Amino acid sequence: MTFPTFSRVVSAVAATTALTLSAGVAQAQIKVGVVTSSTGPIALVGQPQKNTVPLLPTEVAGQKVQYIALDDASDPTASVAAFRKLINEEKVDAIIGPSGSPNAMGVIQFAAEAGVPMFAPVGTAAVVLPMDDKKKWVFKTTQNDDLIARALVQHMVATKVKTLGFIGTADPYGDNWLKVASALAEKSGLKIVATERFQRQDTSLTAQGLKVLAAAPEAVLIAAPGSSAVLPQTTLFDQGYKGRVYQTHGAALPDFLKLGGRKVEGTVLAASAMLVLDQVSDSHPTKKIAAKYVADYEKLHGSKPATFGANVYDAGLMLQAAIPAALKSGKPGTPAFRSALRDAVEQIRELPATQGVYNLSPADHSGFDERGRELITVKNGQWTLLK
Repeated sequence: MTFPTFSRVVSAVAATTALTLSAGVAQAQIKVGVVTSSTGPIALVGQPQKNTVPLLPTEVAGQKVQYIALDDASDPTASVAAFRKLINEEKVDAIIGPSGSPNAMGVIQFAAEAGVPMFAPVGTAAVVLPMDDKKKWVFKTTQNDDLIARALVQHMVATKVKTLGFIGTADPYGDNWLKVASALAEKSGLKIVATERFQRQDTSLTAQGLKVLAAAPEAVLIAAPGSSAVLPQTTLFDQGYKGRVYQTHGAALPDFLKLGGRKVEGTVLAASAMLVLDQVSDSHPTKKIAAKYVADYEKLHGSKPATFGANVYDAGLMLQAAIPAALKSGKPGTPAFRSALRDAVEQIRELPATQGVYNLSPADHSGFDERGRELITVKNGQWTLLK
């Protein structure tokens, strides 16, 4: 895969990808940057995130909000260029993005040095853990790996699984999942008998699949985001693997079902209730807001969104909740406002959103509990609540 050159990316960012979604730049007093991978290898993640930007609040507490959306083409180097542009030229008050875990890890320092709150719609918990002086500027709008992994391991134990194979991306997403899964497996009496890694852009995983197959695990956990979650599972299917396959919330998108077809039937994963909204109780705390997001997205784009888009929507809800308090401490465009905005987000309590209920604190910049996950399987080609 060939990525755009740095200069070409900067040029494209400056010339063609800025979106203004407000009543006008002159009226927009709060500026929010959005960096997505709407093209490139992780476009299945970034496209619904970019498409969600028009659904974000354009006025909060009497202040207009302007969004400046940039595409990093799935390239971590371009993510850095986009962040620098948003911080140094656009003087944004907050940034939502970028889409990929490696991309996000590479820009944390720039957000922290500038004192600009960053809302990371990515999988890896490494963007917020362990907490430090840089990561305190980052808030994560997806469930942390350990919350999802606990549900999966509990299901493995309940179904008498004793041996487990692991196939994960060779990046921060796969790294943290291997760390979390290994720790939980050891505590639960599971033995990981095979560990394989791959690059997101790989087109063949024959060797990795054969090694896992040779170890004969009773179940396999695949830790990969977006479309990269499909190939390991279809490869195992083609090689004759008969055990159960578990996936992370990184596979929670419609294209996983489309691309995997019958080869992903029976998959078990844990993800937000958004995948199975019609199957959860009306009393579920996320159902109303998630249903509104799905309906508004479908009306605008003619298709249902992946949960990755909802992670951007939830960032907008966080901003909406925090801006009124931040305005008491400073004017938009000032360091005082940005610092107060960070502090206010950290104080969010019981905020229902599409992916769960947020309870943030200085130590927890993700804020999800069990209300942010459901155990789900693939049945007859559809997401089905596992009861």
